This record gives sequence, C-alpha cells and structure tokens, in this order.
Amino acid sequence: MKFLGKYIRKYWKFFLTAVLFLTFEAICDLLQPTIMSKIIDVGVAKRDIHYVLKMGGIMLLVTAIGAVSASTRSIVASTVSQNFGAELRSDLFKKIQSLSFKNIDRFDRASLITRLTNDVNQVQIFVNGLMRMFVKAPLLAFGGLIMASRLNLRLTVVLAVVVPIVGVLIMMNMRLGFPLFTKVQKALDRVNSVMREYLSGVRVVKAFNRMDVEIAKFTKANHQFQHQSISATRLMSIFGPSIMLTVNLGIVAVLWLGGLGVESGQIQVGHIIAFTNYMTQILFSLMMISMVFNMFVRAKASAGRIGEVFQQEDFQTWKDEVNENATEKGRIDFENVSFSYEGTNEPVLKDINLTFLPGETVGIIGSTGSGKSTLVGLIPRFYDVSSGTIKVDGENVNEVDPKRLREKIAIVPQKTILFTGSVAENIKWGKEDASDEEIEAAAVIAGSHDFISASPEGYQTIIGQGGVNFSGGQKQRISIARALIKKPEILILDDSTSAVDVATEAKIKESLKKYAKGLTCLLIAQRITSIIDADKIVVMEQGKVVGIGTHEELIHECKVYQEIFQSQIGKEVE
Repeated sequence: MKFLGKYIRKYWKFFLTAVLFLTFEAICDLLQPTIMSKIIDVGVAKRDIHYVLKMGGIMLLVTAIGAVSASTRSIVASTVSQNFGAELRSDLFKKIQSLSFKNIDRFDRASLITRLTNDVNQVQIFVNGLMRMFVKAPLLAFGGLIMASRLNLRLTVVLAVVVPIVGVLIMMNMRLGFPLFTKVQKALDRVNSVMREYLSGVRVVKAFNRMDVEIAKFTKANHQFQHQSISATRLMSIFGPSIMLTVNLGIVAVLWLGGLGVESGQIQVGHIIAFTNYMTQILFSLMMISMVFNMFVRAKASAGRIGEVFQQEDFQTWKDEVNENATEKGRIDFENVSFSYEGTNEPVLKDINLTFLPGETVGIIGSTGSGKSTLVGLIPRFYDVSSGTIKVDGENVNEVDPKRLREKIAIVPQKTILFTGSVAENIKWGKEDASDEEIEAAAVIAGSHDFISASPEGYQTIIGQGGVNFSGGQKQRISIARALIKKPEILILDDSTSAVDVATEAKIKESLKKYAKGLTCLLIAQRITSIIDADKIVVMEQGKVVGIGTHEELIHECKVYQEIFQSQIGKEVE
C-alpha cells in the first residue's frame, strides 16, 4: 500500500476540504431532530405559533446550510476521486512500461489489464466513498449517540445494546469478505485471459471450427467468476439486513420504553420522536459504515494487486556514462554468454561466443527452438544474460541505459505487430519526425510502396485492429519499413520475410544490400535461401553455435547446415 503515499500527499488538502463540508452537513443533520423536538414539546404543546414559526425558520436555515455543504462536498469528492483514479491508472501504465520483460513475465497479460481497469476502479470508488460516507457515517453515529443521550439517559440503554452488536457484525463482514473478493478478482483475470486468447486467435478458431470448445472454455471461466461473485455477494448480503434488523429492534424498544415513559409522565413526546430520528440516523450511519467496509474489502484486495505491480523492482541497472570513444559503431560481441528464462533450469543459450562486425550481413539459422530469437533479443537487452557479456560498440549492454542502447537498434520481430492508425503513422514509429519522402523511401526498400500506393487512401489508409485489413506478407513489409526509416546502426530481421514469396523476398534483399552498407544486419531465417548469400552464417542447434562461416564453408564443414540444406533444397551434399 506504500504506493498510495504519493496521492495522499498530493490530495490531502482537498480531502480535508471535503471532510470539512461533510462535517457541516453532519452537524446540520444532527441538529434537526433536536429542533423538531423543541417545536413539538414547546411550540405545539403550548400552542405558541410564533415559536413554531421561529424554530421552523431555523430548521429551514440549517437544512439550507446542510444542502450547500453536501453539494460542495460532492463536487470536491467527485473531482478528487476522478483525478486520483486517472493519475493512478496512468502511473500504473507507466510502471508496466518501465518494467523489463523478466518482470512483466511474472504477470499474466490479462491480469495486468484487469489491474489497470477494474482494480483501479475499485480503489477509486472507495476513495470517493471515503469522502462521501466514511467520515459522515461515524460523525452521525457518534453525534447521534451524544444528542440522544442528552435527550434521555434512560433510552440510551437501548443504544448501549444495539451499537456493540452492529460493531461485531461489521467486523465479521470485513474479516470474512476480504478473501472472497480476492478470489473474485482472480476469477475475473481468468475471464479476461480466455477472452483475450480467443480474440487473438479468432481466425484459427473459426478455421478449425473450434467455436464450441472456446465457448465451453469461456463458459467455464464465466461460471467460476459467477460462482465466486455470488459467494462474496451472498455473504455480504447477510450483514446488511442483519444490521437493519438489529437497529429496527432497537427502535421498537425505544418506542415501547418511550410509551411507558410518556404514560408515567417521565418522558416527553418530542423526545421520543427526536430519539427515534436519532436512532434512524444511527441506523443509516451504521449501514453506511457497513457499505464502506464492503467497498474497503474490495478496494483492499484490488490495492494489493496494484501494489504487486508497483513493488516490482526493475532488475536492470546501468551507468549514466556515455562512451564517446566507440570506434566501431555497430560491432556486437558475445563473450561466453549463457541464458535461461526465470523459473526454468535448462539454459536456452549455452556458452555463446560470437563477433558481428560493422557492415556485415549475418544470417542466423537453425531448427525451431534452437535459440535464434532469444539470441538477438539479448542484444537490445530485453533480458539480461545469466552469465557472460554482450558488448555493443565495445560497451557492456548491462552498463548501458536501455533507451540509449535501443536507439542504435531497429528490430522487426518474428510476430508482426501493427498499431491502430494510418500506414504512415505506423512507419513513423521508427522516426517520429520523418518526412513523407523518407516514409516513401523506406517503403520502397521494404517492398511495400506498391501495395500501399495502390490503396485508395495511400499512406493514410487506416490499419484495422492488429492489421486485419492487410495480409501477413504486407504486414511484414510495413514492419520492415518501420525499422528501416530509423536508420539504425544495427538492423535485426527476425524471420521477417517468412510470409513473403520468394520473388518479393529477393527484391527486398537486393534493396537491403544497398541500404545496409555500413550497418550491422542480422537476418534470422527458416529458409536457407534467405541467408545463403550472407557475409557470415551462424548455425544454431539446441542453444549452441555449431557452425560459423560462409555458405561454401558450412556446406562442407557443418553437418547441421548440410541437413538443413538437404531438407530444403533437396540436393545431396558431397
């Protein structure tokens, strides 16, 4: 809960302002039954119309002051809670953005979405309720007790019995409710996870006619969420009526004792009416306290989940020094590098020693799962190595600010991701201030200019969610253009032409040869034809480098490369 300290320091003045007006509102509410008592016992009893009008005017004035205070409090509370919710959501998003992949991998993606939306809303609702009800309820409860005691001590015995019982019910409510609402949020995570998985793979689901399976999965998750919600709500629903029943029995006791007092002449009628009003106020205040505790239980569960994200400490550290003496810009060195993902014992990469020189085009090939994508993912420091050192421009990447490091690198990931917006806006992700000429030039090299310009709106064509209005090959070429416009020192293409036909791939490679002069270009490929003419080819197998050299060298010296060549080209290797 430490993350809330920032917002408390920022909004405490506004909070106190709301509490101040809330206090005025509560005082006005507490004065009205006493004024009514005087009107009945003095004005009505003595038939003094002047006194009735005088006290009636005072009651109207008190009511007006209470109404103004309530309106002001409501405005302040709404403004503060909305600003707090927006700022908390923004800070949480920034925190997620700042985390390394190692930190993010600890959370399910759907869970992060739930924390950003539903969990923040629960905390925001509680903050709003805090300024609307939580302060007012105790004021009314204690104020009502004091005012009722001043009217008649004999009737106060009823309150002495009712209040402790209600207090016990509220504590039981909070104690039993918290674990249940934690389960509710986790069940909601599961619903979001299933829905997210379905939407991301909707084409595969429909292609294989697996709609029934997905419906069954969603129904199961939805029923689990329903079951947890019903369990929590059912428990919460017991306490509200129980509290109301207890207080109403107290009111019956007041009326019965009061009736006996009036009959004996020890209690005035106005006192009974006022005392009943105070009992009603106490009833509503205790109900409000119960409601706030319900909100608190939900907010506490949500705040704990939000706090888990804020508590994440980025494992990546770096020095602020900048190496101005880098002579070989674009040089990459792997020195005895090993890497394994968190939670796994088996290394993905084992004792890698490689050097990529500026201006080189390096092909990286190997079977599925050999560690190719993991290898290049360590260069922009998506993950830190388990052992060994990676150097870019002679600097240890673990000592370089990741932002500065990634400014030198452009990467086209294996899974093509396009963002909602125009084609031009997507390409400009690589360079925000790029001109139209630069956008077009990058698209020409990437082989995407023709199909973009053929669209009715050209580069202003709006890309649908996830790029649904473009084919896989078209999306890859737009992604390549996005990387090229950056003009990086290091260009990484992670199997980025897998969905492109051979002829188009050949054109892209020819354009890249001219573009890539002077920069280090790493090509990960499944097809041997994609990297056959590279300056250097790295062959990987089970996380190890099993061959380095040109095509001619590897075809004679590397057994794994020979097997790949034979399986794809279909020629026997002598």
